[in-house]
Amino acid sequence: MSTVTSSFTDVAASNATLRAFLHGLPGVDRVGADQRAAMLGTRSIKTTAKARAIDLAISMVDLTTLEGADTPGKVRAMCAKAVHPDPGDPSVPKVAAVCVYPDLVGRAVEALGASGVRVASVATGFPSGRTSLEVKVRDTELAVAAGADEIDMVIDRGAFLSGDYRKVFDEIVAVKAACARDAASGKGDAHLKVILETGELATYDNVRRASWLAMIAGADFIKTSTGKVSPAATLPVTLVMLEAVRDFRDRAGRMVGVKPAGGIRTTKDAVKYLVLVNETAGEDWLTPEWFRLGASSLLNDLLMQREKLATGRYSGPDYVTLD
Repeated sequence: MSTVTSSFTDVAASNATLRAFLHGLPGVDRVGADQRAAMLGTRSIKTTAKARAIDLAISMVDLTTLEGADTPGKVRAMCAKAVHPDPGDPSVPKVAAVCVYPDLVGRAVEALGASGVRVASVATGFPSGRTSLEVKVRDTELAVAAGADEIDMVIDRGAFLSGDYRKVFDEIVAVKAACARDAASGKGDAHLKVILETGELATYDNVRRASWLAMIAGADFIKTSTGKVSPAATLPVTLVMLEAVRDFRDRAGRMVGVKPAGGIRTTKDAVKYLVLVNETAGEDWLTPEWFRLGASSLLNDLLMQREKLATGRYSGPDYVTLD
């Protein structure tokens, strides 16, 4: 319970009190959320602002490879791109993190060295979360021991949808504890990003409840999706999550980050999300410390649009590497 913000200790006392609190949150006006997200998505920005937005978006990307065919070589290549997205232009910022399966964390740590790019690892039975708590905790401990800076865990959606909020809460608390690192390591505890898998939560009210549940349990970030379920990230769902972190800071005094993941492929998409962050949560969240974009294919488009702004023309098809 030590990970719980003190003002919410009583809320987490039992499933009944958690349920009463979560179902007492204001309901989400679905039509209103859809309309506001659509309206913010039409905002246009001028060339100089667009250049800054592209660099900011690049710095927020979590480059990801989560396939059964992943190899050490693929991870090393991804890490090289993470540090130098455009080897011909050293002014391009590095990305925020790379995300890999736990068994490849050591390879990523070695490849990235002291670059400052973080290593994230999925854990806890990703992407389904259908395994025991003991396995989830051990999965996390192994990734942290291998050097992961961030852990992306998935919640048990079955437990959440059946109303067993205490089980979801307890699992987040346990995984958060497993993110702790020995002081002798010289590194701080790994940050915990809690994946809600919003495409399976069905309603915006459930998205808001799951967001608050994760934050009360100690999440450092809340994340929309695994990228394995459709729909993945959407502007309205991210709007609901941004409202949740904004309201949570007002009430609990702690900032929590947000990461939309899956389906964000173009620079235009990325800019829409940055506008959404600014207009909903505020400028404090417009940093890689508090907002990430889980979209590996996005990086290539950002690089091509950046080149277009700088030179007035698009680069050839071989300008960026294939992911």
